[in-house]
Amino acid sequence: MEEKKSSSQSQNRSSEKSGEKVRFQANNNYFTIAVYAIIVITIGAFIVRAILSFEKTVAGIKSIINMLMPFIVGALLAFILNPAVKQVMIFLEKVCRLKNIKVRKALAIAITYVLLLGFATVTIFGIVPQVVTSLTDLINAIPAWLDYIYEGFDILEERFPNLDIAILEQAVNDTIPDVINTLRNFAANIVPAIYNLSMSIVNLIVDLVISIIVSIYMISDKKLLKNSLKAFIYAFVPVKRIPTMVEILKECNNIFSSFVIGKSIDSLIIGILCFIFMNILKLPYAMLISVIVGITNMIPYFGPFIGAIPGIIILLMISPVKALVFTLLILILQQFDGLVLGPKILGSSTGLRPLWIIIAITVGGSIGGVLGMFLGVPVVAVIRYLTNRILRYRLEQRNFKNIDSLTLG
Repeated sequence: MEEKKSSSQSQNRSSEKSGEKVRFQANNNYFTIAVYAIIVITIGAFIVRAILSFEKTVAGIKSIINMLMPFIVGALLAFILNPAVKQVMIFLEKVCRLKNIKVRKALAIAITYVLLLGFATVTIFGIVPQVVTSLTDLINAIPAWLDYIYEGFDILEERFPNLDIAILEQAVNDTIPDVINTLRNFAANIVPAIYNLSMSIVNLIVDLVISIIVSIYMISDKKLLKNSLKAFIYAFVPVKRIPTMVEILKECNNIFSSFVIGKSIDSLIIGILCFIFMNILKLPYAMLISVIVGITNMIPYFGPFIGAIPGIIILLMISPVKALVFTLLILILQQFDGLVLGPKILGSSTGLRPLWIIIAITVGGSIGGVLGMFLGVPVVAVIRYLTNRILRYRLEQRNFKNIDSLTLG
């Protein structure tokens, strides 16, 4: 080594003496440092700009999510329907004795999506008309509720002569013209509203068709997608890190998919149970309220209570006793879901504390509405898992004890 250095120095000196220019020799280390510096500076600039113009950043994220919504819904459908496709393939193999895997997969996908379309058809033509009828009945019941209010004022005035009822009556009388004007404005704008609704329905149908096509391709090309992901991992991840990376990806997939599938099944069961018990207890608007309860139940912890509020308000206008019975029913269903049904279906799929769930629901709802509130929980659960893996690795390197108490709860 010393001989090589002395020879190179002597060559440089001889070239300087002879007046020749010394050529620049590339250094890979300096080049790598420069590339990393440019990447860090660029990412830092994007982060600073995103923070300084936070409203524009949120608006941009929302527009990107809206643009990608068919693909997001398609991925969700693929996550939810993939276990069903697997079960149908097992049935076709063991019962129907189909040995050709391509034919078996095609038939399994076709049968699963036919069942899905059948369920959607029953929902549209069986449940939606009842929901619309319930909403119509609620609107038509407004005059009767006003009569009940005025009768209540008369009863209060008879029992409490010193009570000034005129203020309450004046408030109601002032509110009625506003309601009438709102209905008139709605009637005047009914044609543009129908046009906008029609365009929204067309866009929704187009997005739904795209989502179904995307989900079919994702399920049919599942092996190809896995191989593509493996190719990226083996190409860019250091060899000694590949087993850890594969383990992390599998765990993230288990957390996300198990929550999405399990919570969907759990919410469907809770909605059906709510409908059955409301009919047994002879509570009105069972279909409308059960649909609300089933949809909002997909939001962990707080979903049942969010869904109970509209039902309590509706039944309170009809009968306080029925509203109380419905409240007790929701409490019983929530306890059953939390103690029996949820642990059976979901297990510890997320393991999130209520604080993280509140953060996930708040941030997800502000970005993606109801769907964002639902997806925010598994996304935060995956982020928590990745953060804990990093913290555990760093703490183990520093030889900390009681690592579990130092990671995220």
